[in-house]
Amino acid sequence: MELGKRIRQYRLKAGLTQEQLAEKLGIGAQSVSKWENAAAMPDITALPLLAEVFGVSIDDLFDLTTEQRLNRIENRLDAEEELPQDVFWEYEEFLKRLLTSARYQKRATELIAYLYWHRSDADARKAARYAKEAIVRSPGEKGCQWILSRTENHAVWDWNMANHAKAVDFYRALAETEPDAALPYLYLMDNLLADRRADEAELWLGRYSALEQADPVMTQVYRAHIALARLDGPAADRIMEDLLAERPEDSAALFEAAQYYAARCRYPRAIECYERAFAADPARPRFQDALMGIAEIREIMGDPAGAAKTYDRILDLLETEWGLTEETDSSVAAARREKARLLAKA
Repeated sequence: MELGKRIRQYRLKAGLTQEQLAEKLGIGAQSVSKWENAAAMPDITALPLLAEVFGVSIDDLFDLTTEQRLNRIENRLDAEEELPQDVFWEYEEFLKRLLTSARYQKRATELIAYLYWHRSDADARKAARYAKEAIVRSPGEKGCQWILSRTENHAVWDWNMANHAKAVDFYRALAETEPDAALPYLYLMDNLLADRRADEAELWLGRYSALEQADPVMTQVYRAHIALARLDGPAADRIMEDLLAERPEDSAALFEAAQYYAARCRYPRAIECYERAFAADPARPRFQDALMGIAEIREIMGDPAGAAKTYDRILDLLETEWGLTEETDSSVAAARREKARLLAKA
């Protein structure tokens, strides 16, 4: 249905004349008449007030399909770092209604999880900022240290706080109930290895390797990390070097090798592998992960200016290969802020 017809429908439902609606909007009645007769369109700035007067969402004014509304929610979450509270509530209510829909349940579940994470991530950034201020003011006290460790994933000394037993239990149960799905095995091994539970990780690697969709690259990578968990660095290095010898132009193998060497603090080797992985990646558009790894390493090595230059490459990638701008995706704004931070540090 056309926007003008929707406005008329909602105006009549609200029991308003054109003059009364115009008065609420602070415009002339002739403008409302033109909208309803498709002779003109409301200015975009009038849409929030129109929706408020009618007690509906802006999406309702345009009579979007469910699929279009879901796409709109996802795009807005991608583009904005923080949603206004009224928009959050609108999206939350809409998605909750779809949780019982056989057709849209899966996507609605994914998007409502994204919605809550989006808000918690925005709140976490604020919490981290104020926690840092509090810690700087009282560096000898623990007051906000736990908040900072939770919001920015800082290391935690206490084993009972740092272990990943709950994650292990979740993914182990998932792997047992869905034995043909590959990803739960990988997430399970990630958490086992984070706690150096090497024997259990090796058991699950055996089960993963037997799957038809098992990735031979990841099988070798996990073997190397299991060796590391057992504190056998030479054996782990041999596994990774053998993988690179077998697959010298495989971007996935090169990327995993870069991550491995970064974890081993062999930074020049890690940068080399990241660069080779990025160059060898046949996909277009390419992801920014390899470049972000390079930037992170350069900063760790005391070269924030070099890290900032890498963010120039990231911005170029986002703009030329992905076609993104600061107005369409929050990752561009985040990359610009990170570059500015690095330049200030340099």
